[in-house]
Amino acid sequence: MKPRILVIKLGALGDFAQAFGPFAAIRVHHPGAEITLLTTPPFAPLARQAPWFDQVWEDGRPRGLAALWALGRQLRAARFDRVYDLQTSDRSSRYRWLVGRGVEWSGIAAGASHPHANPRRDFMHTVERQREQLAMAGIGHFPAPELGWLDADIARFALPDRFALLIPGASPGRPAKRWPVENFGALAAALDIPAVILGGPAEASLGLAITQTVPGARDLTGKTSFADIAALARRAAFCVGNDTGPTHLAAVAACPTLALFGEDSDPALCAPRGPHVAVLRHQPLAALKLADVEAALVDLITQQPATA
Repeated sequence: MKPRILVIKLGALGDFAQAFGPFAAIRVHHPGAEITLLTTPPFAPLARQAPWFDQVWEDGRPRGLAALWALGRQLRAARFDRVYDLQTSDRSSRYRWLVGRGVEWSGIAAGASHPHANPRRDFMHTVERQREQLAMAGIGHFPAPELGWLDADIARFALPDRFALLIPGASPGRPAKRWPVENFGALAAALDIPAVILGGPAEASLGLAITQTVPGARDLTGKTSFADIAALARRAAFCVGNDTGPTHLAAVAACPTLALFGEDSDPALCAPRGPHVAVLRHQPLAALKLADVEAALVDLITQQPATA
């Protein structure tokens, strides 16, 4: 019988993108296993495109006792041999009781067979923290994840050959993570190529504000899937965005990415990772000058390899 492995990663988008490396490492370490991902509905379609999982379950945050009971029955019935908890939250740690205490567990749950036993884990960048967690569980090979699948048909957007991505949104509950939208508008106006605005439906007002200032900009807020965002990033000249999920996804997709940080998040812990990423931090972020962003963008673009 094939070994049965469960991987837990519930979200959010930036964290999910930064888990691509661990996902790939787990797949390589367990080549003959049946690997199931437990996640949440927003990330299930992206996970099903990826080559790392045999099954994707999207009930990772059940609402109500009946749904929790159903998840518990599903987890126990699967008879997993090992769990890699990459969420490492209080919620995901409690799932150890649902899976069964005899199952091998990598994470921070009490009684885990393979605990991430570093008291300073919370002071590590997400990527290094997850790599160390897996190393403590016996995974020693971390190949670069193959991302050829991370693409989509974006012909329906009818974009020009050259365009830039601007990502002016961020968590609605953390306004200090947002560079003011009028500054994104000024940046769009200063570019010599069209700007494409990305974000979720809740950020439509930001896209509208920029396109009203810069009629040549394209507002795609609320119109893209995660796969669309990655496909746009693959083809964009560069991306400028706040510390938010789409910026992380653009970076993973190898788009030259300038990530803007303020006082509300620490790039040492959660900066986007990718082959061509620069971080510009200013406290407060609202006071970051357009000229400084333009200068950082020039540095990012001019430092790219000639073949990029």
